[in-house]
Amino acid sequence: MSNISFKLPGSETVTLTGQTIDKLIRAGDGDAALLYLYILKTNGQKTSSQAAIALDKSKGWVASAMAVLSRLGLVQLDDEDSDLSGKASEPRREPSGSSAGSSPEEPRQYTESEVKHEILTGSDFAVVVDYTQGRLGKILSPDELMRLYGIYDNLRLPSEVILQLITHCIKESSKTGDGRTPSVRYIEKAAYTWEREGLFTLEKAEEYLKALEARKTEQGEVKNALGIRGREFSATEKKYVDSWIDMGFETGAIAIAYDRAVIKTGGLSLPYMDGILKNWHNKGLHTAEQIRDKDSGKRQDKTGPAKNNGLQKHGDPNREEIERMQRLLDKTKDE
Repeated sequence: MSNISFKLPGSETVTLTGQTIDKLIRAGDGDAALLYLYILKTNGQKTSSQAAIALDKSKGWVASAMAVLSRLGLVQLDDEDSDLSGKASEPRREPSGSSAGSSPEEPRQYTESEVKHEILTGSDFAVVVDYTQGRLGKILSPDELMRLYGIYDNLRLPSEVILQLITHCIKESSKTGDGRTPSVRYIEKAAYTWEREGLFTLEKAEEYLKALEARKTEQGEVKNALGIRGREFSATEKKYVDSWIDMGFETGAIAIAYDRAVIKTGGLSLPYMDGILKNWHNKGLHTAEQIRDKDSGKRQDKTGPAKNNGLQKHGDPNREEIERMQRLLDKTKDE
């Protein structure tokens, strides 16, 4: 295959072979493709930390993308982490829909002096610390400060996004009704989810929170339709409900499926409902109105048209009988 050159500002030029392009396309990993372009542009002379800063990503992101490039045979890894051919030591993290996802891998450990220096220099992190202590109503311990600094430095979440994250975590914690504020560990877990979701601007964070709130509203409506009171969904129930919402079903349609499941099985049967809803999904039926119209149409197909067509056929036995009886009636009247 021929080489393909891309013109960059100034005299810079990056050349990619068709074979390399095919590998990147088949991998379907935009992160790896972005990092590969950066490596080409810098001739692999920059460190992973410099790449993270230049691309506005975390070191974990760089390591994950590098691991993909290594599997594709586009870079060679060694045991050093001093440059962009260094060993990728952090596993790739998959996105999660939860505001506080699964436990993150252990973050880089910072020293108290590092964190203290960052605070005393009056950086944005000092603002984050003041805000966090004010909202949580306490002075953060050295361990909590280091975890908070990990969110700021390792995950590279902007300070305004971290403030939004803390506000969100406090709001979520208040819903438990026990009056407790969230721990820094809880905030850290949520931060890893936000990093995985790419929430590096206030606008993206606000969009994410709006979508999260809309999903919770939908879940609450479905919960009422299923007759679930005084408790949250179980993990299995939530998985089913989220899949139905993702398929585009409105609450009314799910309620009809629930009603049919109760009639058929005598109670709430998620697998039975799932079968009904998947069948409707394949037919493009996602609203209660669509489902009622479809059912109504089926009844008409089986009854109305068939009878009408039979009466209108020439030579139909029923019509001949009616005509014969009419003639007898007329003859009786004449007599």
